[in-house]
Amino acid sequence: MVVEAWAAEATEEADAERQQRDGSPRNRSSRVATTSARRAVRGLAGVFAIIPFTVATAAGWEHWGGDRGGMRFSSLAQITPANVGNLVRAWEFRTGDLETRPPAAMARTKFEATPLFVENSLVFCSPFNEVIAVDPGTGVQKWRYDPKISTSQRPANRYNCRGVAYWVDDQAAKGAACRARIFTGTNDARVIALDARTGIPCADFGAGGEVKLDIGIPLVWPGEFQITSAPVVSRGVVVVGSSIADNARVDAPAGAVRAFDARTGAARWSFDPLIHDGIEAGQANVWAPMSVDEERGLLFLPTSSPSPDFFGGRRPGNDEHANSVVALRAETGELVWSFQTTHHDVWDYDLPAQPTLARIDTGAGMRDVVIQPTKQGFVFVLDRDTGKPIWPVEERSVPQGAAEGERLSPTQPFPTHVPALTPQQISASDVFRPFPVFSSSACEKRLAAARNEGLYTPPSTQGPLLFPMTGGGVNWGGAAFDPFNQILYANTSRAVHIVKLIPRPEAEDFKPPPGIEFGPQRGAPFAMTRVVAMSSLGLPCNKPPWGAMVAVDLKAGKILWQSSVGTTEDKAPLGIAFNSGTPLVNGVVITAGGLVFTGAMDAYLRAFDAKSGAELWQGRLPVPGIANPMTYLWNGEQYVVIAAGGHSEAGTTIGDSVVAFRLARQGEEPSLWSRTVDRPGGRFWSKVIALTILLIAGFALWRWRRRATLRS
Repeated sequence: MVVEAWAAEATEEADAERQQRDGSPRNRSSRVATTSARRAVRGLAGVFAIIPFTVATAAGWEHWGGDRGGMRFSSLAQITPANVGNLVRAWEFRTGDLETRPPAAMARTKFEATPLFVENSLVFCSPFNEVIAVDPGTGVQKWRYDPKISTSQRPANRYNCRGVAYWVDDQAAKGAACRARIFTGTNDARVIALDARTGIPCADFGAGGEVKLDIGIPLVWPGEFQITSAPVVSRGVVVVGSSIADNARVDAPAGAVRAFDARTGAARWSFDPLIHDGIEAGQANVWAPMSVDEERGLLFLPTSSPSPDFFGGRRPGNDEHANSVVALRAETGELVWSFQTTHHDVWDYDLPAQPTLARIDTGAGMRDVVIQPTKQGFVFVLDRDTGKPIWPVEERSVPQGAAEGERLSPTQPFPTHVPALTPQQISASDVFRPFPVFSSSACEKRLAAARNEGLYTPPSTQGPLLFPMTGGGVNWGGAAFDPFNQILYANTSRAVHIVKLIPRPEAEDFKPPPGIEFGPQRGAPFAMTRVVAMSSLGLPCNKPPWGAMVAVDLKAGKILWQSSVGTTEDKAPLGIAFNSGTPLVNGVVITAGGLVFTGAMDAYLRAFDAKSGAELWQGRLPVPGIANPMTYLWNGEQYVVIAAGGHSEAGTTIGDSVVAFRLARQGEEPSLWSRTVDRPGGRFWSKVIALTILLIAGFALWRWRRRATLRS
């Protein structure tokens, strides 16, 4: 009875909100959605009987991660495993960057934005920090704000904007300008406030709607410091992190998190995660998205490694509070607690993902927790009030014998309950041999020459293997949590990095071969090189899958399933679509309809069955959608949206699209083309069929002419 009462109340609230937003009564599609939602809720009665949980409004997506805590869960259930095959493209919006930006600038973009659904609009940012609002049903532009980012600054982490933040000032009069605000951070270190309905800068915020960050020291070049992830807002304070060039210098800019009054732009507080006593280092910045517990007034930071990444001899000790989940008072910046996931990091194993705030069944009762996935593939689950692990975390001995002048931590923390989401060691049996007939390969030679003692093998001049690579495990896309079924979902990458230290005398005139990253690490006795271990065919040296989605039962500490995500179609000759999985830096969205949606490095949005991991549907995109998808309800129809702009670091085709899908309406159906050619491998087989037809036709024509010649 309690559950059905909740369902009725939720339905009434959704109806009221929908009528307020679009002024129209519920239509037939809306009634169908409500019926599906009621059925889903009845099916979850047992869960709700023991889990009092507040579910976000079904219609909206007001925060980068869906809710303030980044669960990336939607209670929408209109799209299900039974009907997901009937999704059709609803609309496509082009930002215009391909036509208006210099090709050299476009070649340095990453379109990683996740739109918000607020104020009857979808609001998102382009890689050049243009903030754009479009109609949720048609994709038609409503307004646009251009902060006029210079395209000559060459930002260290590419032109990138993962999202914006939304805030309503409850002290302002209804209908007042800038009562509802959009906040965005920029590649040139500004924080901008816009009216959420019009896109006009808020004149009372900073100077004409913007605040310029004081970085504190001169930059080596204008792009060394930028803001890439969405701000967060809590209790009248807007907070931003930063993204700083890796491996450039020891004395890099400080990774301070900065907070400003959300109304005036006045500075409120600043928190430097790194304790500088007795060390030489900068950074430990927060480049990944942050999370907020508004009720507790807490802000949760995923901090990164100090500078430089691969040599820590100038920063002895564990480098608190780097590589940590840090809880601060949102209003004051006061440190509440900190939990470190990597001690004295020399592997670039910073925390890349938004901490996920959830309420979970631990087996000993319900607890409010912080779930933090890592690049190593670990999942740390911490008490939200104290930062103490919910389940034991062991300090285990790790490989030693680092470069001269280095002082490693003898141990590292290992979670014991939740298994690692990725393999953490590679051996000769794990080498990918696409043509087993050959007895040796470039990969075998390359891996055999490197130091390989498993996780935390330290960097050296020999060039150790880092597996998982420094791009994951889990990356900025983060994890998603289903509060009803208590399942965690995450995309993971699986490839090998070889990192080599270059002694300073050799580094001065060092010219890295093509495809190898070089970091000078000025101020340290070593520079560094980093490269993904690849075969002579351009394939990763480790066996597929190279990218996989993982579902984990946290309470049981058990991996339920793993599914490869992505194919080689957009990389391989002729569009051959090997189901190898692709590296996955982006994340997923899960729905009460029983689906998990994600993009990959081939040009498809995909839907997986949340229970089994079976891939159920693919929707073709103009270019790869390497961004987090989102979903919302508009005029009774559920939409799923993803930014499809490619990723310059991954070497994909570059674009400037945002694409939306919905279920086919009455009289509509997916086209034959979308069911055949627009599927992984469809282009390859269409070419094979076309070539076969041409050969048969050519042979028939040749025989006809030959017979005609013989007759004459």
